[in-house]
Parts: sequence; structure tokens; C-alpha cells
Amino acid sequence: MTGIHEGLVFRGPEFEPVQGRVVVEDGTIASVEEDEVESDDWILPAFVNAHTHIGDSIAKEAGRGLSLDELVAPPDGLKHRLLRETPREEMVEAMGRTIAFMRESGTASFLEFREGGAEGVDRLHDAARDSPVEPVVFGREEIAAMEAGDGFGASGARDNEFGPERRATREAGKLFGIHAGERDSHDVDAALDYDPDYLVHMVYTTPDQRERVAEAEIPIICCPRSNLVTEVGLPDFETLAETTTLALGTDNVMLNSPSMFREMEFTAKHAELPAPQILRMATHNGAEIAGKEYGLIEAGRPAKLQLLDGDSHNLAGARDPVRAVVRRAGVHEVRDVIL
Repeated sequence: MTGIHEGLVFRGPEFEPVQGRVVVEDGTIASVEEDEVESDDWILPAFVNAHTHIGDSIAKEAGRGLSLDELVAPPDGLKHRLLRETPREEMVEAMGRTIAFMRESGTASFLEFREGGAEGVDRLHDAARDSPVEPVVFGREEIAAMEAGDGFGASGARDNEFGPERRATREAGKLFGIHAGERDSHDVDAALDYDPDYLVHMVYTTPDQRERVAEAEIPIICCPRSNLVTEVGLPDFETLAETTTLALGTDNVMLNSPSMFREMEFTAKHAELPAPQILRMATHNGAEIAGKEYGLIEAGRPAKLQLLDGDSHNLAGARDPVRAVVRRAGVHEVRDVIL
């Protein structure tokens, strides 16, 4: 992939908007050049959706009125029953359509907690086979699923004991993530005892638990829209941001569209965090958790980019382009995705 993309470039870790061009050679950003250009494009890093369950694509908007446990708790929550009942071909097609939407909405990669053991991982690989969107797959339920994917995704310390899975994942040199602090803080210490590579949710934490997180430098992936839908509440974004690195994920496709634009806007309107930080949560921070180099526009990084129409009726006249991207941009502004 080689090309020159001109417009308003959101450059570096602070996404400084500068007029100019991004020069791409063989899939890598060769240079970022500041210059006067005529293009109205806004050039941003593509998103990294840091926590998903896209097998749920077979059950969008199912389960109205159910509690969190009734919806998603293994093994007999609604989603798990539906996943077991769904034929392979139907699930692969549904996940493929979700992956296609991710690309249309500016997403380069997603970190997936994949149900169904090794077979579930294989289904996701089939769904993503013809897409440039890169899945980072965390197998669940068995060590073979971790071996088939990129790591292990634990449901939570209150659901099971994951000692053998943690040891096997460490020996394989792969990533271990775990849900924690979603309903309350009672499972957080047990989750931290596994020395995870990252934590998901952390809506409820104690000062001592946050101190452990800070000392171990364990990043947290927040899924605020999901937390609101399941009525568990919202994380204390400001306190968590003072504790460690935060990233954003859209969680269950059953509950939310996998739109990082919506996740950013929701976060921005419920958290006292600056717009550049929220944009990093949706791009570079998730990539960093996954061990990827993209998520920023800097020379030498992979060219995973999205081009927005900066002259759309929605964005034209924005005095603060970064804030406009975070709080008001949407899928309809995406003109191209360079993956």
C-alpha cells in the first residue's frame, strides 16, 4: 500500500491538527509533511476496538428487560444459549457483517473475547478471512482456544478458577485478559492475583485495588455504553485515568453497535477527560494493549488510517477538530479507511 493523503492531519499522540499530507510507502507512514493543501479530508488513525464479543451478532437487541446475569453469564445466560444453538455458517456470516461494519466505521482492529472454545476461534478466523480488519482473538473456555488464538479471555474470577489457563497462556507467551469489577469490587482482587495483561470494565474498585493496578501498570478497558445498558453503572473515568492507561471497547454486539464514534461520544459526555485522551483510548491505547504499533500518525508506524469528510454539514466550522471528532463525528463522515 503506497499513496499520499492530504488534508487536516491529526498528528502524533496529542492529535495536533495540521494542514499537510501523510506519505505512505509499503504500508508504513514514511513522513508527515506540514503544508497548505486544498483537501477537506481529516486524516486520523483508524480505531482499535479494545473489547468485543461479536459472536453476539446473531442476537442483536435480544434480551430486553433481562438482568446482566440473565443476559450474558456463562453457561446459561441468554447469549450462551443462543450461541450454542446457532449453526456455524449463520454465525460466521453474522460476524463477517459486523467486521464489515467495523471497517466502514473506521476500525482497524478489535480485541475479541471469543466464546465456543477452539471451534469458536476458528469461526471468527473464517469470518475475518477476507477482511483487512485485524482480529486479536482471546479464546475462552479451554486452553486449546488460547492456543488457537492470540491469548485467553477469562469471564471473571467469580465465575471460575483460571489457574491452569493462566499458566498455559504465560508459557505460550500470549496475552491474558479478564473481566473484573463489573457488578461490584468483590472479584477484583482475585482477578489481580492472576497478574493479567489487562482488565475489562472495572466499574467498581477500591483504593487498595487501584493501588495494586497502578503498581503493576495493568491497563483497563472501559465499556461504558454496555455498562449503562446492563444497569451496572459507569466507571469512575477520572480516577481510573489517574491510575493507569485506559482504552475503549464496545463489548457485546447484542447490546451495542461496534461503533467507536458512539463509544467516544458517550464517554466524552459522561467523563471529565480531555478530547485527545479519549481519542487515544479509542486508537493507540487499545493497539498498545494488543502489542500493535499503530494508532498514531507518526513516521515509521503502520499506515492504519481513516479519512473523514471535514466539510460535512456536521463537521464544517468546527473550532476544535479533535473535540469535534470525539463528540460529534460519525460513520457517515468516513470517506475512506486505509488498512
